[in-house]
Amino acid sequence: MTTTDLHRLTGAYALHALSAKETAAFERHLAGCEACAQEAAELSATAARLGLAVTVSPPDALREQVLRRIGSVRQQPPDGAGPARPGRVPLRGRLLSRWALAACLAAAAAFGGTAVWQHQRAEDAAREARRAEQATDELAAVLAAPDARTRAASFGDGSTGTVVVSRSRDKAVFVVAGMPHPAHGKVYQLWFDDDGAMRSAGLMDPGRTDQAVLLRGGIDGASGVGVTVEPAGGSEQPTSAPLALLPFPA
Repeated sequence: MTTTDLHRLTGAYALHALSAKETAAFERHLAGCEACAQEAAELSATAARLGLAVTVSPPDALREQVLRRIGSVRQQPPDGAGPARPGRVPLRGRLLSRWALAACLAAAAAFGGTAVWQHQRAEDAAREARRAEQATDELAAVLAAPDARTRAASFGDGSTGTVVVSRSRDKAVFVVAGMPHPAHGKVYQLWFDDDGAMRSAGLMDPGRTDQAVLLRGGIDGASGVGVTVEPAGGSEQPTSAPLALLPFPA
């Protein structure tokens, strides 16, 4: 297979239409051909987007609507007897083409709208992933901070909790082990203790008994962290007595 032949395989490669031997040869070629690598990547992305669109069926009523419109349009009188003029499309053909085009445009609009919605969902998921990754990085930075200080306590139900504070980063992490699942429709909520005034610091995952939670917001002079049981979604202020209240380490 010549180099010229390999340059022509980007489309077939993007559609997975090459044999195993051809694929191996083309991928070796991609390693040294920037133009083919870019073209293959663009074609693969386009093929994926088109494949995503056609996985969604148009609305069931689309065909019925198109057929009903065809039957309701008043027919125009014929242009005249005799053979059609050279270069002129017969009226019947023009009408059918017009409605075929309308049907195609309607289907394309349906596919396009679905593809846009799915693209938006993918963008939202990517943003959530980036936020989760950022929170994980911040949590790790607090735990590894040179000035990190910890304080641990045992709760009455046998679970244990540890608060880790980094004043240089103005952040704190709450680590819990063996925490029982909250009742259905309830969630554990964390609070900063600002000299007796409780400020929400986020929610714990009700499905996990062991977890580390980066407290939401800065320490801002808080003296400790508390845990309460709240309705799902959390509360603006505690609605129950704290299950635990850990002072921050000095």
